[in-house]
Formats: sequence, structure tokens, C-alpha cells
Amino acid sequence: MSVISVRKLSKMYRMYSAPSAHLAEMLTLGRRSYHREFWALRDISFDLERGQTLGLIGPNGSGKSTLLEIVTGILAPTTGRVRTHGRIAALLELGAGFNPEFTGRENIFLNGEIMGLPRAEIERNFPKIAAFAEIGEFMGQPVKTYSTGMLVRLAFSAAIHVDPDILVVDEALSVGDAIFSNRCVQKFQELKARGVTVLLVSHDLGLVKLLSDRAMLLYQGQMLAEGDPNDAINRYIGMVLEREKAAAPVKSMEKPLDYSFRHGDRRAEVMRVELLNERGEPVPVVRSGEPVRVRLLAGFAEIGRAHV
Repeated sequence: MSVISVRKLSKMYRMYSAPSAHLAEMLTLGRRSYHREFWALRDISFDLERGQTLGLIGPNGSGKSTLLEIVTGILAPTTGRVRTHGRIAALLELGAGFNPEFTGRENIFLNGEIMGLPRAEIERNFPKIAAFAEIGEFMGQPVKTYSTGMLVRLAFSAAIHVDPDILVVDEALSVGDAIFSNRCVQKFQELKARGVTVLLVSHDLGLVKLLSDRAMLLYQGQMLAEGDPNDAINRYIGMVLEREKAAAPVKSMEKPLDYSFRHGDRRAEVMRVELLNERGEPVPVVRSGEPVRVRLLAGFAEIGRAHV
């Protein structure tokens, strides 16, 4: 049984030219229309199994955040259905659900109680939450005094320590520093090993490729590609290059490039990149300050007089 099942999901908003147009439509009891329809999502379908990670990519305004809000129950779909099984922990907006006047500690307990956790369980998890967030003495200060990085560290730490079955993250990791981002990558891998299903939105394509089992490309509310992360990312990059090419035409080249699904002309191709520890063993993650070697396996091709 799928942990997340989405079928024919669509979301429509009514757009009015002015508040008075909305009032006029209400006064006619719907007999006259003063709005235009904007479809934020159209016919989205997918399934996610236990322990799988799906990365959502696409330009701003493509419907990624809307999809997450429907999956978590914040928004209701116009048509279609969503079924989820298990506890959902969501990090959709920086500081969402936090009271700015409460301290970090108080907000952790508030967040846990909203999730339905017993107070004794929150007490038991609090040392782990505080250790992961690493905000020190600020845990006793109102969160309105926190920096953006401190706030996201606390919010992410609170979300992952409620033992969720489903974790939904919307671009929250982009505001963290390199040390925190590395820690989050390791935590994602731990969650995946424990069978937690993750739905991730990020503009960091490298992060999506690293963490995701599958990726979905959304554009103007429609799903353009879904499957292998490399294929979806190449399709996205190709789409971006096509748009740039259309916006700023350049002189024609002897051999036009095919931007449909990937970028570059494939005269040279990187086949695989590996990170190696001191013993020459491949490692998926390295800590800051650790010695590391990079092994690059590439296809050989002649480019003018140079060789790759």
C-alpha cells in the first residue's frame, strides 16, 4: 500500500479584477461570472512507497508548494484525491506554526502538542532536538529574536524528531549554512533508512539528485516529467536554456544544440563522480574539514585541439 497516493489532482483559484467584482458575483448568486479561472495544478497523479523520496522541481509559480499544501491537508483540492497513511511532519514556511513571542523551548512543546505527542515524549526528545538545532542559549529566548538560519534549524529539528511517517519539506534547507546542510543530508539518509517517506521541494538540483529516488518536473501546474532524477533535471535545465535562447537570440551555430532533454553538445560527457576517503573508498557524505579525493570518470572526445 502506498504511503502517499495522488490521483487526478487539480487546484483552481478564482481571480477577480477587483474586490468589487467578487462582491458583484456574490450578489448575483452565481448567475453571472466576474472572475477568470487560474489552475495552479492540473491532473497530477503519483504514488510514493514507504522510504521513498520524491523531489519536486520547476520554476517559481509551477505549483510545487500548492501540491505540498494539499498533500499535508492545508488546502483542499478542486478535483481529484489525496490519500496519506501515517503521521505527517511538514516544514512548508519558515517559522510557520511558531509563536514569535514564545521561546524556542516553548515552541518545541507547542509544535509537539499540535502533532498530538504526549508531553512526556516531547520531554524525552527535547535534548535531541536542541542538540541538532545547535542554537545554544537562544533556546530560552523568544524566536522573534532569531536569525533566519537559527529559525530554520529549530523548525527542521522539531519536524524530524516527532518520528514522522511522512516528511514534507519546502525549500527550507536553502537558508542554512554548509555545516547545517551537510547535517541535514545525513539526517535525510537516516530517515530514509528508517522507512520515512519524503516529499521535497528544492531549487538546489544537486540536492534533489543526491537525496531523491524519483523527481517530478512541474511547469504551469502540469507534470512534464516524472521518474529518474537525472532525466527530470536534464529536462528542466533544457527547458530553462530554451527559454533563455528564445528571450535572447544568438547567432546560429554550425551544429545547433538539442536542448529538449539535456544541455551541452555531448562532445565530452562526465560519466560518474566519486568522493573517496583517505583509504580510497567511495563515501556518500563527507564532514567539513575531512580530507577527501575526487575521482572523475569521463568520456574522451576531441574538442578542437584539446582533449578532455
